[in-house]
Amino acid sequence: MKLIPLGLLLFCAVFTFAQSNNAPSTYDTHEIAITGYLQTQYQRAQSAGILSFSGGDFAKNSKDRFMIRRGRLKIDRADKYSSIVFQIDATQNGVQLMDAFIQLHRPTSKALLFTAGLFNRPFGHSIVYSSGYRDFPERARVFQTLMPRERDLGAMLTFRPDGKFHFLTAEVAVINGSGHSARDYDSKKDIVGNLGFKFDSLANKKLHIGFGGSVYQGSVRSDTESYYSTNSSGFVKNTSPEYVDWNAKRNYYGGNLQLQCDNTFGTTLFKAEYIGGTQPGVASSSSITGPVASQSFAAQPATDLYLRPFSGYYLWLTQQIAKSRFTALLAYDSYDPNSDIKEAQIGAPGSNTTAGDIKFNTLGYGMACLINSRMKLTVYNEHVVNDPTQLPGYLEDLKDDVFTVRLQYRW
Repeated sequence: MKLIPLGLLLFCAVFTFAQSNNAPSTYDTHEIAITGYLQTQYQRAQSAGILSFSGGDFAKNSKDRFMIRRGRLKIDRADKYSSIVFQIDATQNGVQLMDAFIQLHRPTSKALLFTAGLFNRPFGHSIVYSSGYRDFPERARVFQTLMPRERDLGAMLTFRPDGKFHFLTAEVAVINGSGHSARDYDSKKDIVGNLGFKFDSLANKKLHIGFGGSVYQGSVRSDTESYYSTNSSGFVKNTSPEYVDWNAKRNYYGGNLQLQCDNTFGTTLFKAEYIGGTQPGVASSSSITGPVASQSFAAQPATDLYLRPFSGYYLWLTQQIAKSRFTALLAYDSYDPNSDIKEAQIGAPGSNTTAGDIKFNTLGYGMACLINSRMKLTVYNEHVVNDPTQLPGYLEDLKDDVFTVRLQYRW
């Protein structure tokens, strides 16, 4: 078993210092409100045609590109008993629905909310935290793999009590499990639960702390008579007619921590999140690239399932420079899709391992500048590292670093 940073297990739930995606622009009664943001960027990769979690894979013969990363348009309305949110994302790839949900609440309190429709899964911190407010260009690789596009269809209860327990948030959701743009492909539903705490204005209003924990209990339907389970040397094949229409467990657990300190040097913000569990995936092949092999499914998997114990985490640190418009960014994240096997064993004869089992670590660093209250410029570089394996094409570290210059405008 590979080592897991035990300290990260203490980072336990959802805490938002700014905006959550699962809410209207304001709960104050209002007619139609239109908000949004546009992110346009230039990127240069270390090699042409790389697979990337920094805005998507690069084209076969290209290592630099201009792109619209996100073009969000959000429409919402709130009245005495309810609110509605509808958001689209318009980029060079077309227009896609992002959010579409209705929330119900008591007329005198927002302590209890019922949400139905398409919304962000209530797991951890970074999933529900808006990309328009996030300091770093992208979410960590582990969350992009396990919960691509962050959203799903279902229903959710949220409890944020008033009074002396206002620091508590409890959420539970029942969702399809197939993602934000896919129809459910089986009769099973997934359960997501979150318990979070936040304490603002400590130490003479200079310290803010959030922490908590989340669980995800789900499954993936098998369409074949075989599946693969892991041991210390690779995968073992299990075969029986009973495995057709069998549901493999898709279970996650995680915790997170946020610390913000307002000091004489400017605001210091540290965020960390850990997630581990079991992910049903498939084998990497000529049509399924390495990272996609362990990604969550939007359609029924056509080949044998591979059950992988995984772990991942991120550490994010931002430091405002002398209370100026500039903020230094430093990040480290890790995703190990198969924590039962070492990278040196991947590709060994008889191991049944593929590129879908390779661990990746990413060091990111850069600078952000608030040009004005609506516009932000971010310059950021990601150094991505994988250990050598026995697989052709992965015998050494891939040349897959990515440099990004992004301009964002919010309204």
